Amino acid sequence: MTRRTVLGVLAALSTGAANKQDGTLLLRARSRKYDLEAVTTLRWKVPETAVIVCDMWDDHYCKNAAKRVKEIAPRMNAVLKGARSLGVQIVHAPSGTMDVYAATPQRKRMMTAKKSTPPVPIAKWCYLEEGKEGKLPIDDVTEPCDDPVVGEKVRRYNRQNALLDIMEPDGVSDSGDEIYSFFEQQGIKNVVLMGVHLNMCVLGRPFGIRQMTKLGKNVVLARDLTDAMYDPRQKPYVSHAAGTELMVKHVEKHWCPSIVGQDLTRLADSVTG
Repeated sequence: MTRRTVLGVLAALSTGAANKQDGTLLLRARSRKYDLEAVTTLRWKVPETAVIVCDMWDDHYCKNAAKRVKEIAPRMNAVLKGARSLGVQIVHAPSGTMDVYAATPQRKRMMTAKKSTPPVPIAKWCYLEEGKEGKLPIDDVTEPCDDPVVGEKVRRYNRQNALLDIMEPDGVSDSGDEIYSFFEQQGIKNVVLMGVHLNMCVLGRPFGIRQMTKLGKNVVLARDLTDAMYDPRQKPYVSHAAGTELMVKHVEKHWCPSIVGQDLTRLADSVTG
């Protein structure tokens, strides 16, 4: 083995790329039909799998929402680290902050992906489809923020939360077209969504659950690494955690199964029980 080959192998190991062609993830996917819960096993090839981290910003006008992002972020970062080490592709999508990452290799990687024509148009926003999914189980229109006193609804974020590491060989994009083209270039068939907020951006963004499903990707939600934008003072008058769980069940019934993030950190042959 030449010195150049050795250096190449070491570089691949440092980014998790050495495992890119090997391994299968075993995901315990929860879904619903007629309000009955079912759990099936998905076997996803690592090189064909990506995670999209949705709108995990550094701040938010709703202070309780920002607090919950900070609580989720360390657990999410641990999952991303484990998935990345196996060779799962990570795409960070902190919408509206692309200028911050313009000079980074992670941003350039997405911008220079070979353009692909999607099978259906990629919308700027995928709105609620009442004919398919009915109404949302929570009222996120009257007042979605659960702060004791709700402040002015202005932009408070500037970048992704610093508790999440952006590493090699990750990508950074908030463009549905860029992400789709990159996934086609990389042979990505399976997509995991995590981040906030489930009833808004995780479902509606041009890289969110509704759009990725329409593009023909196999999609799952990481249910323990998401949050809803919901105020318990609104219908159905349940706790914030219960409101988030209602949204998870809505997604499981109408759009895609859900998993727990830890499933992304183990290969199938290392999972027992």
